[in-house]
Amino acid sequence: MKKIGIIGGLSFESTLEYYKIIARSYNKIVGGAASPNLVIDSLDLQKVTDWFVTDEWDKVLEELVLSANNLIAAKAEVIILATNTPHIVFNELEKKVSIPMISIMDATAKEIKKQNLKKVGLIGTRFTMQADYYPKAFEKYDLEIVTPSPEDQKIINKIIYKELTFHVLNKTSREKYLEVIYRLNEMGAEGVILGCTEIPLLIKQEDCKIPVFDTTYIHSMDVLNYAMKES
Repeated sequence: MKKIGIIGGLSFESTLEYYKIIARSYNKIVGGAASPNLVIDSLDLQKVTDWFVTDEWDKVLEELVLSANNLIAAKAEVIILATNTPHIVFNELEKKVSIPMISIMDATAKEIKKQNLKKVGLIGTRFTMQADYYPKAFEKYDLEIVTPSPEDQKIINKIIYKELTFHVLNKTSREKYLEVIYRLNEMGAEGVILGCTEIPLLIKQEDCKIPVFDTTYIHSMDVLNYAMKES
């Protein structure tokens, strides 16, 4: 297989999930004691989040380019950004990186298309819910995005940064998320994108009556399939 490079640490909890999904899936496919060839460059979430808040996306991009080059120096042959929000600068990042990168938006959109849906809800950090990078990426797939109300966005965002980032999983927080998902469904959403790679720690398909798209799992499997098919 091609060596996978992961830009991680944003947060480390979701990066752990990426590693487990890729490693366990690879082992299931290959068998024995096989484990995948990959390398992780883990970034400082606090530093990067501070740049989100101050709208310093040029600094975010610079940090991601440096990380990607670290992975290339470690012989990575394909790179993923193991988080949703920094994908705001994905298009610019991809242009500055000399090896293939797998977009979390494209991977998710392709999975949604398999279920013949047209309109899906998006929950994630406030940066993700308020930015246009998901809607723009989904346009070419003829998919419409709906987002929660400003009040619901505050709830979603607070739980991510105060709880999920530290692997704090509360039943009351799960119920709040499910209420937001229900309201998105009432707005016409046929499914919901878990557009923050920590959210799948809390919300599972069995919790919801509409299709749930776990971006952590989808992205992990997409890069693994690429690495194995292109080897």
